[in-house]
Amino acid sequence: MFLVGLTGGIASGKSTVVALLQDLGCAVIDADVIARQVVQPYFQAYRRIVHSFGPEILLESGEINREALGNIIFSQPEKRQLLNSITHPEIQKEMLKEILKYFVLGYRYVILDIPLLFESKMLTRFMKHTVVVYCDPQIQLSRLMHRNGLTQTEAEARIFAQMPLAQKVKLANHVIDNSGDAEATKKQVLKLHTELENSLEYLMVRLLAVGKELEVSSFLFLIPFSSFPSPPLFSIILIFLCISVFYILIN
Repeated sequence: MFLVGLTGGIASGKSTVVALLQDLGCAVIDADVIARQVVQPYFQAYRRIVHSFGPEILLESGEINREALGNIIFSQPEKRQLLNSITHPEIQKEMLKEILKYFVLGYRYVILDIPLLFESKMLTRFMKHTVVVYCDPQIQLSRLMHRNGLTQTEAEARIFAQMPLAQKVKLANHVIDNSGDAEATKKQVLKLHTELENSLEYLMVRLLAVGKELEVSSFLFLIPFSSFPSPPLFSIILIFLCISVFYILIN
């Protein structure tokens, strides 16, 4: 299995492309969805955020007031760095769980929907392929104004706050031009899916993973039952297996 990074810009049509890929049966992991999940009360990140930013950021329901927290980190860069240091490890952990799940299920590739794929820089090295959803700047502006009810000045401010789509196009391996009609976009998505699905890049990962599994299985087979690893040691072996698989996936 290999990883495919998908990104775009505001109102470029990335959500439309994701929906088309899911209709084709593709595995998609949405970084934004996971980012919202890890700040829910039952996650460790939630407790650390409340401890670091105080109970005043909470709603009456006990959930984090995203607007209040956003106002804090927007005006205080050091607070934004603190929040990132709390949430990013948890986001990566949950993404890894999802990747391993799809690996076990036998998917040939997994799409990681990451809005700041190129801005973060460190994430691109994990991707075998990168895809950007592009659209003409004037169409992007018009769509954003219509969708969000913004003035031209407001829409331009939001677009200019992001890395230009033209720059992302230069960094990507694949480009889906969403400037045209829905059918044109669908054809491009189908062509991309076919290319990725027919790629043999997943095969080497499978073979290496099986090799790792056989190595550990052979090791366990040689251990007498009476001296079989204790639960903690067995857990360490399983963790080693998971880490080995993940290392294979990103190299």
